[in-house]
Amino acid sequence: MRQGGTQHVLADGDIAAIRPGRPSRRRHLPGSDIAWAIAFVTPYAALLIAFAAYPIVRALWMAGKPSLYADLIADRLYLPTVVNTALFVGLGVNVKMFLALLLSGFFMQRRWWIRALLGIYILPWVLAAVQTCISFHWMLIGEQGLVDGLLAALFGIDGPIWFNNRWLGLGSNIVAYIWKWMPFWTVIFLAARMTIPRDIYDAAEIDGASGPRSFVHVTFPLLANLYLICTLLSTLWTLGEFTTVYLVSGGGPAGSTEVLATLGFRYAFDANRPALGIAAVMSALPVLIPIVIMLMRKVQASEVQL
Repeated sequence: MRQGGTQHVLADGDIAAIRPGRPSRRRHLPGSDIAWAIAFVTPYAALLIAFAAYPIVRALWMAGKPSLYADLIADRLYLPTVVNTALFVGLGVNVKMFLALLLSGFFMQRRWWIRALLGIYILPWVLAAVQTCISFHWMLIGEQGLVDGLLAALFGIDGPIWFNNRWLGLGSNIVAYIWKWMPFWTVIFLAARMTIPRDIYDAAEIDGASGPRSFVHVTFPLLANLYLICTLLSTLWTLGEFTTVYLVSGGGPAGSTEVLATLGFRYAFDANRPALGIAAVMSALPVLIPIVIMLMRKVQASEVQL
């Protein structure tokens, strides 16, 4: 009787409310809650419009004149700058990501001196970009710089004047960028490696996959999806990189190591042509938009599985 009575009560009460297939009624917020919600959202919406939406819309409007792009192509600095940007992004991103993936395996070892070395290794990333790039710049300045001083002390040779040559200056920018940001991605891949179960490596070792074969057949396939997403994201960031080039080589000599971000700055402030500066930066959109679409599709289509 007790069981039957209980069932009868539940049938008339709670079970009817949670019957499967029956849509639940939406709960309407009272007026006071809506007012508080609007009060909290309004400042963020205002900041988003003022500092994100409005500048982007205005930039697109200012850079919408076709004559600006004709002026860009006619400028002697623009096409070499496009080449510099392609080299800076292509080499900077791919070398950085590949070395970060390899070094993450080195820092996986459980030795105290390797853990101590990891703390030193991440210092360029921990420090602010301005200090890091200025330090790298001064290491390459003449005999008083660290690099040329070591060349003179160890080998008795005079080092090159790094920022008087386009390719040496561009190479310095790329190396400085890799030096600054490689520790960040190394930590990302190190954290990803730590999530791989040890049983997978044990099984692969039984099958004869050890050492480099373990990396090729186990580690890289498991991290390939993450590696691709990180590479796309890093490419987006690197296309807009300004600090490294501006502070390391300064775009010299004679603007031969500029990238699109620094060239746009020169146009906007040094030449007092802000519309042309925005157009120079916006000329990277044909590359940016496909990368953004690929990144969004990759993230939406599948989860990053480690």
